[in-house]
Amino acid sequence: MAGEDEAVLMKLAGKIALITGGATGIGRATAERFGAEGAEVLILDYNQQEGRAAQEKIQRAGGKAEFFQVDVSSAREVGEVFRQISAAHGRLDVLVCSAGVLKGAYKGVAGLPEEDWDLTIDTNLKGTYLAVRHAAPLLEKAGQSVVLLIASGAGVRGGSSSLAYAASKAGVHGMQYNIEAHVKGARVHVICPGGIATPLKLENVAQGARAAGQNPDQAIEAARKSLGDPMGIAKVLAFLASEEGSYVRGTVFTR
Repeated sequence: MAGEDEAVLMKLAGKIALITGGATGIGRATAERFGAEGAEVLILDYNQQEGRAAQEKIQRAGGKAEFFQVDVSSAREVGEVFRQISAAHGRLDVLVCSAGVLKGAYKGVAGLPEEDWDLTIDTNLKGTYLAVRHAAPLLEKAGQSVVLLIASGAGVRGGSSSLAYAASKAGVHGMQYNIEAHVKGARVHVICPGGIATPLKLENVAQGARAAGQNPDQAIEAARKSLGDPMGIAKVLAFLASEEGSYVRGTVFTR
């Protein structure tokens, strides 16, 4: 059994994986899972404290990780980080675009502030574009690569509490076919998680409770009983990033 577990945990050995939004939530769980499965993990996030903590946790477990503080909506910052990565590593085998925010929740359409729209679109959609744009040459140098875009059922099947968030995730979903057509050797998947207990989701639950005049702490406690574990999504992403995921195509919906 131990031998089987070891084999499972090394399916990404030798791969270089870059994860945006890798400091918290699904991105953090993915960074840890990829590190455990043998990948060298490059974590991009604006949250320096959590990003460093993620790097150190992976390293303490015997994995390889490096953290880069960056605002994914800044073309200048993203470009500079990718120049560093290109010089140090020369290629990327896996790109995971997980950085995201949720602004404008429970404000409807007429009440949605322009600044909430801009911040959400700039982070979720523009940030994904910038990461893919700068990663493309490095992915092509790998020969065969995998691009994993984190969207949401809210942007594909509806149901989001924020127009801006739904629009941004629908945009991310729409990128997949163009990326696969123009990044040579890339296999591209969009992953649409359901209700997952991430900091972003739990804050959204609290916002909904406050909007309804309810106790946000009680709402979060109740939500934790039904929300999924980010590590469950990370395991799906690790499978897709591996050779075993090569027979999967297109959009993947999870719980």
